[in-house]
Order: sequence, then structure tokens, then C-alpha cells
Amino acid sequence: MKKILLIVFTIFCISSAQSQVLISLIFGDKLNSEFLEFGLEGGANFSTISNMESSGTNPGFNLGFYFDFRSKKNPAWMINTGVIVKSPMGAQGIPVYPTGDTNLDNTFAGGSVNREIRYFNVPILIKYQFKNNIYVKAGPQFGLLAKAFDEFKTEYEKDDVLYKRNIRDQIHVIDAGLAAGLGYHLNVGNGLNFTVQYYYGLVTVMKGDGPNNQFNRSWYITAGIPIGKGKAARKKAEKEAELNKIILPEDEKPQPKN
Repeated sequence: MKKILLIVFTIFCISSAQSQVLISLIFGDKLNSEFLEFGLEGGANFSTISNMESSGTNPGFNLGFYFDFRSKKNPAWMINTGVIVKSPMGAQGIPVYPTGDTNLDNTFAGGSVNREIRYFNVPILIKYQFKNNIYVKAGPQFGLLAKAFDEFKTEYEKDDVLYKRNIRDQIHVIDAGLAAGLGYHLNVGNGLNFTVQYYYGLVTVMKGDGPNNQFNRSWYITAGIPIGKGKAARKKAEKEAELNKIILPEDEKPQPKN
């Protein structure tokens, strides 16, 4: 348990994708066991904000790590959790709004705004895997705000003109909602898994006098791969072999076939 907490703390402090991959490779085999699977997952997500005038979804790339805690009584049941370190939400094609700066307002009149909100997301889901390796999962997901900005965009003489405005202080620091997913776990190799998951936010996006009917919505398409699972299995087999040599009398040890 201490190793798991160390991984979570380290990745929150060092949020780069390179650090996450490095830490996973170092500790992966120590975290995988018969009833625990640890791995990296990443893919694409497509987000919107409900009840907001916009022309399209905000596409992004997500990256994180996961844990599957299997039930010892029934291994088909699991608790699926982890941290989605990179997970941009938001919306595109929002109409331009007044900024309080006349020059900016005149420059971007007729343009559009892309809103991007970045969270550290932690899903805590109940997962069930059928005998055919298809699985379903559902439960709450919590988000901690990292960054939020509006990118104003317009075109001048066929060139794009951009302005990025920090709106972090206008967004609720904590996000929460419900997530549900469907996926498939491969038997070959290390057990690559593929998931399609939907997030339905229940906390309003904006603070204070902002709209009180706008919520995050996002589709996730991810691939996950256990880290160190094969190495952990080999270590377990080696330990069992050593115990057999020490504990079993000669006449009870497996004999080679003629």
C-alpha cells in the first residue's frame, strides 16, 4: 500500500508524461500480483460543456495509470481506479465575449473561442469482467483542476491570430460526476485492454455568477497495458520453485518424465 501511495504522490508532483512512464517501468512489477493489476493507459477524449453555445467538441489526448483490485472471492469483480494525469475537457467554437479590453474585443470580433479545462481525474469504478473478456464498469469520478484557459481565435489576412486568456479563477476547483465504460481485455501478451468510457459531470463548471447549468461531458477511447505483469509472474514462479526445493521431501518433489 505504501508503494501505491508513493506512486500517486510522485506523479501528482511530477506531472510530465515522461516521468509517469519512467516511474511505471521501475515499479510496475512490484505493483502487479494475482489480485492486483497495474498499468498505463492513454488515448483520445472528446469533450463538451452542456448548455453552452458552441459549434463542436474539444478533442484531446489523455494519459494516466490504473489499478484493478480483484476480489479474492470472485475475481470477475474488481475495483478500477487510478489517476488520469492529462485529460483536457472543454468546448470549441464558443462565441466571442467581451474581455474588458477594447483593442482585444475589436481584434477578435467575428472570431471564436476554444475553452480548455485540464483536470487530474480519479475514477473509482466497480468493474465486472465476463468469461468472454468483455468488461463493464461504472461509478463516480472526481477531478482536481490544474489549468483553464480560453483561446480566442480569428483570421487576419489569411493568418490565424490567437490570444490565450487564463480563466482558472472562474472554474470550480473540484469536479465530480459519474463514469461508465465498456471494454475488452486481450488474453495474449501482457493483456492489452481497450475501453470506451463516458463521463457525465454533476458539478457546475463555472463559479459564482457564471452559468449554473453547464456541466462537463466527455467520451474517452483508451488502450491500457499492464506494466511489469510478466516480470511479476516470473518472480512468483521462481519463489515457488525455491520453496519446493526447500520444503518438499525428495520423494514428494515432481519427478522428470522418462
